Amino acid sequence: MSDAVVVTERPHEHVALVRLNRPKQLNALSNALVAQLVRDLELLDGDGVTRAIVLTGDERAFAAGADITEFASGEHDLEIWDRMAAIGIPLIAAVRGLALGGGLELAMACDLLVVAEDARLGQPEIALGLIPGVGGTQRLTRAVGKTLATEMVLLGREISGRDAERHGLANRCVPAERVVPLALELARALARQAPQAVRAGKRAIARAYEEPLARGLAEERRAFLALLQTDDAREGIAAFLEKRTPAWQGR
Repeated sequence: MSDAVVVTERPHEHVALVRLNRPKQLNALSNALVAQLVRDLELLDGDGVTRAIVLTGDERAFAAGADITEFASGEHDLEIWDRMAAIGIPLIAAVRGLALGGGLELAMACDLLVVAEDARLGQPEIALGLIPGVGGTQRLTRAVGKTLATEMVLLGREISGRDAERHGLANRCVPAERVVPLALELARALARQAPQAVRAGKRAIARAYEEPLARGLAEERRAFLALLQTDDAREGIAAFLEKRTPAWQGR
């Protein structure tokens, strides 16, 4: 495999498969890896071709956490994680093995999460005298509720892939060998939708977490009315009335 810490493949014209590639370190999230990952995601987001991205690691680990050696040296850049939220196309996390600490936070920053039945997910930062720093306390609590999030953050409890699906953290839980294929199936399904509508839907869902209901509803309405003026919406409506498959143009 390549020596690059992030490897991108193109299994489908409109789908990218992005792999974290530090297998000896269980894909620990070094500053270099995170910086390269964000740059690669931004390039894919702006290439005019990619409509969905599957993000994965390997069979042992999605990512086992942050690179603790960089914590010890004081070298850490958390601001770069904010750029993940600006990615406009859907991100699907395909999790096998470990997703701990920053690894789980990275998975939760994605829009859809497919996990292996025997995956291990957790926020163990409390053992270092720390708490999650890039979304763990916030996204985890919103996904699984205060009770379980408190155990995971304050007691370092790990959960399985099955538990993640049961508590609403994961969209799908399947045997490990099915994780990446299923994630790619979901990505291809997303790629078949109208690109501008998918981007608008992703933004609107994100705002549901971040803004009061009235403001979110107003933003949703503005996005809906703007989409009605697009070529894709006109094509989608015409295709429905004519009982045919729409041909999206992304405009």
